Amino acid sequence: MTTFDSANASNSKPGVSRRGILQASAVGAVSALAASLVSAAPASARPSARHSSVEFDDAFRVTFHTQKVGDVEVFYREVGAKDAPVLLLLHGFPTASHMFRNLMQLLASQYRLIAPDLPGFGNTLAPPRGQFDYTFDNLYKVVEGFTEALGLTRYALYIFDYGAPTGLRLAAANPEKVTAIISQNGNAYLEGFSDQWDPWQAYWRDPSPANREACRPSLSPKTIREWQYGTGADPEKLSPDGYNLDIFYMARPGADEIQLDLILDYRSNVAAYPAFQGYLRKHQPPLLAVWGKHDPAFVPPGALAFRKDIPTAEVHFLETGHFALETHAAEIAQYIRDFLSRTLQA
Repeated sequence: MTTFDSANASNSKPGVSRRGILQASAVGAVSALAASLVSAAPASARPSARHSSVEFDDAFRVTFHTQKVGDVEVFYREVGAKDAPVLLLLHGFPTASHMFRNLMQLLASQYRLIAPDLPGFGNTLAPPRGQFDYTFDNLYKVVEGFTEALGLTRYALYIFDYGAPTGLRLAAANPEKVTAIISQNGNAYLEGFSDQWDPWQAYWRDPSPANREACRPSLSPKTIREWQYGTGADPEKLSPDGYNLDIFYMARPGADEIQLDLILDYRSNVAAYPAFQGYLRKHQPPLLAVWGKHDPAFVPPGALAFRKDIPTAEVHFLETGHFALETHAAEIAQYIRDFLSRTLQA
């Protein structure tokens, strides 16, 4: 660090500090060096007014779209070449497709990644409660219509949290289209539940107004920030961007009631677990489970349980929590590259 010498300040010209002289000299030296390097470089390597801007391949630039599916306008983000293998990314609660913002860039050179916002989440526009039933069957039907509207005939699935029962419904109904499944804290087994589900399970058994209200704290900013995102995650690696955006979405008028409807309907997913497991046993899709091992909701036995139905399932655990992509996107991307490079070729 350069310090100002007050004892010699009087030797400087009036109105010009010693620091100013040093800075001017340094800038001049750097400019001279840069000029000499440019003049010494081949003409083809020198910048010109004509080619001074950086050029990007548009295939690697994330773009944003909407697709009409019935009465729902599905917002989605996409990146990758149109003829590349498709990876369909299905988010969970309480987030939206922005949870994939880092992963999409990491895999864009090899795959076509498509991430829709489910009805009731993010920027997808769906009819209000009373005109649209917020159930997991309807989430699946919208996603299925979305894939058909985009002409997706073959795709790998990335399923997370709510995206797991949505995606497994899609896979069971369209087994010939699914090339592989990547489950990141996406549960399909009773073994995967932690001991933190008591209010939800009480609501499933008895959907009384009191039990509905007992689930409302699951939607609070503190729960989203500290429990959903914070549990098991390194705070120095956990960006506030994801959870703050989720908190913003949750604060919109009517969002809480939609989420409480889906919390009640989550019991339909548990009832569908035997059917999901039957699909996995029968069709044996290549499956990668990459799991934040400190997830407070879905615990590691849920990842290992996939091997009961798919003995070749690959399982990896990361030192993080539920929102593993927020802290370990690079590691997850590498697992996916290795997994898909082998399974899709086979």
